[in-house]
Amino acid sequence: MIIRTEKPQDAQAIERVTVEAFRNASHASGTEQFIVRELRRCNALSLSLVAEAGGEVVGHVAVSPVQVSDGADRWFGLGPLSVWPARQGQGVGLHLVEAALQHLKRASAQGCVVLGDPGYYSRFGFKPVAGLMLPGVPSAYFQAIAFGPGVPQGDVSYHPAFDAQG
Repeated sequence: MIIRTEKPQDAQAIERVTVEAFRNASHASGTEQFIVRELRRCNALSLSLVAEAGGEVVGHVAVSPVQVSDGADRWFGLGPLSVWPARQGQGVGLHLVEAALQHLKRASAQGCVVLGDPGYYSRFGFKPVAGLMLPGVPSAYFQAIAFGPGVPQGDVSYHPAFDAQG
């Protein structure tokens, strides 16, 4: 398996992986593939990595900028993270997240937030941070990792593409 940057010809495969990855997920909105498509259309994908095995895309992670109400700069949101169902539990997501975080660090990002399972994302150093919130979301599921000296305080908002419905 290799982790690489998305190529234009990967868009359909990424959409298929995203649809299948979230098809039966209890936490899914059913719009994850539309979010990725709209982020791409708006040129708001700061990073789009695929996991490829045997010439097929088996996983994908998107990274996009987020806004923090205190004005903090160079913060990003990780997700959606998608892994083909038959490949889940085999380290595909782990490699995608690790590669994304390393890329952000090299690019002088100040930090990254994620909305997801704390049991999964804590292994990468994500944790809930008092005072950094995604309105309407339980604090345990909204987590952050700082690459710089501090963590901003305030409400976080994702790119408008996260409201995409189709």
